[in-house]
Amino acid sequence: MHSFGYRANALLTFAVTILALMCAMASFSDNLSHPSPSSSVQVLNVNWFQKQPNGNDEVSLTLNISADLQSLFTWNTKQVFVFLAAEYETPKNSLNQISLWDGIIASKEHAKFWTHTSNKYRFIDQGSNLRGKEFNLTLHWHVMPKTGKMFADKLVMSGYHLPKEYR
Repeated sequence: MHSFGYRANALLTFAVTILALMCAMASFSDNLSHPSPSSSVQVLNVNWFQKQPNGNDEVSLTLNISADLQSLFTWNTKQVFVFLAAEYETPKNSLNQISLWDGIIASKEHAKFWTHTSNKYRFIDQGSNLRGKEFNLTLHWHVMPKTGKMFADKLVMSGYHLPKEYR
């Protein structure tokens, strides 16, 4: 007959195989969902726009951020990391991204939100490139599943302008 160790090994191997198969099916099922998140951002005020002593431009903004990210949540979603970035071009770089605000959404109930805030992180450009600059505000999100690969996407909102003069 077979020893206890052999039977335990066979049972453990079978259990791990079934668990791996279930995780693969769960990960595959996330590919069948088609999320449709929405967001809008209003720049209410430019609190200050100044040139720092080292020559860099710095901006402080007051923002209204509203988003409905509920469609990102499936039964396999653990949490969603979301952040708002300002994106613009300069002569040196074709894409500059500056994170202005971020948050972690732990449940579907909290995925529809509205917040009134000033930028959480400093909006600084290396040089004097921000005067009169047109920029986009982009809401990025990273969906962290319970099992499977992480999914990331973004929503670009364009048409924002900075003042031509320092304040």
